[in-house]
Amino acid sequence: MIHNDVLRRLRYALAINDTAAISIFKLVDYDMDIDYLHAIMKKEGEEGYLPCRDKIISLFLDGLIIKNRGKQEGSTPQVLEAGERLSNNDILRKIRIAMSYKDDDMIVVLKNANFRISKGELSAFFRKPDHRNFKPAGDQVVRNLLQGMVKKYRPDATRSANRKSSDKTNDRSKTVAKDKEGQKTNSVWGKVAKPSR
Repeated sequence: MIHNDVLRRLRYALAINDTAAISIFKLVDYDMDIDYLHAIMKKEGEEGYLPCRDKIISLFLDGLIIKNRGKQEGSTPQVLEAGERLSNNDILRKIRIAMSYKDDDMIVVLKNANFRISKGELSAFFRKPDHRNFKPAGDQVVRNLLQGMVKKYRPDATRSANRKSSDKTNDRSKTVAKDKEGQKTNSVWGKVAKPSR
């Protein structure tokens, strides 16, 4: 899962606007440029899209930890060096700390997205990489955690999105026309003219 998606979904789940996002970066002494922020919020293929670097998503998550839990005396967020990578396990760990989630909380949030996981499976993601029970987290886990967070913190947005999707389906079905014999045509745009021979 690319970091742009993580940033975009996390901001949506927690309703973090541009001003709040920039203030979160300031908590870790990073001056986020608004144009760059907009560029990394775009989807791949959109004009002006730029990839979100590992350093940026790491700083944002560290800033979110400070915003939600306060700054720890004597500790400064570790800035990733060029070439250092932030794994899915690291992302899960930082979200867990920022949101003060315990194992049960994470299991419930994942369940919101219809993703079932046991405590044992979950704890394997938070082991040290050299631990025999360590397990690398896949994109699916991060994606479902963020989706579960949207359902937890923005239930109205989820319901309205489902309603819009349902309305579109109903609108499409209403536009299916019938031909002279009363048979439904295949086009959602109405009767398709027969090609001239």
